[in-house]
Amino acid sequence: MRFYITDDDEVFRSMLSQIIEDEDLGEVVGEAEDGSFLDSYTLETNHIDILFIDLLMPIQDGIETIRRVAPSFKGKMVMISQVESKELIGEAYSLGIEYYITKPLNKIEVIAVVKKVMERIRLERSIRDIQKSLSNVFDWNTAIEPTLISDQKKITDWGQVLLSELGIAGENGSKDLLDIINYLYEYETEYGFEAGFPILKDIYTHISIKKLGKVKSQEDIERERKSSEQRVRRAIFQSLNHIASIGLTDFANPKFENYASKFFDFETVRQRMTELKQASITTSTHTRINAKKFIHNLYFESKLLMAER
Repeated sequence: MRFYITDDDEVFRSMLSQIIEDEDLGEVVGEAEDGSFLDSYTLETNHIDILFIDLLMPIQDGIETIRRVAPSFKGKMVMISQVESKELIGEAYSLGIEYYITKPLNKIEVIAVVKKVMERIRLERSIRDIQKSLSNVFDWNTAIEPTLISDQKKITDWGQVLLSELGIAGENGSKDLLDIINYLYEYETEYGFEAGFPILKDIYTHISIKKLGKVKSQEDIERERKSSEQRVRRAIFQSLNHIASIGLTDFANPKFENYASKFFDFETVRQRMTELKQASITTSTHTRINAKKFIHNLYFESKLLMAER
């Protein structure tokens, strides 16, 4: 990945560059000490993937700079901020900022944010490649059956986008969750949900059979079903940590507002926020995970994204 840092603090730029290089996250190919020195041509010719930009700078602040370069910039922007103004941060989000890090610099936070942004970039590139491949297929063959295959593929693509948003695209249970929403899509297409949403045990059993093959014994299927359920619950718990962490940093964060109550029971999120604030980052025996709600909404949100595109 190629980075560009715009910040009026030379020491901060140096420290941020050092973290990126030491952790092999990519290459810092350019720096600017003020937004007025940054332009779209520089970003384009240097093929910048991730732009760090300070919110407060002496000549041209981050908001004005983002407003100027965002329309033509194809990479991701990370806001650097030492202020907690909800209005300024909200405006930054409305202009295209998806992530931010706070001052003073925290190495763990920088690494976590950069890895999430890199994951998002790779995911979007993968989706574009898939869509391009599917487009080529449609140019040669527009029969009904390939169209159905495309729909099934798309829902897992958008499911992957949501998992990335929820902070668990790289978790072991993410593959199980994608298998689940693919199964639910097939189930709804064939039977509908008039009789109700399939029970979780049946869902886990189905994806376990598909993974192992029908020749496997019932004992093997049951073992895989339990393992799949455990992976999914661990992934959901990690997502809860991710969302709760966002809420602790910025309660008005659009991602927190959108996902906290949609995918979790909000009381559970509040409880986890309290635990994280007390540095209890290990699994809590008191935290209740509502896997059915998470899976239900993951499926329908993936369908909604697919329909909108």
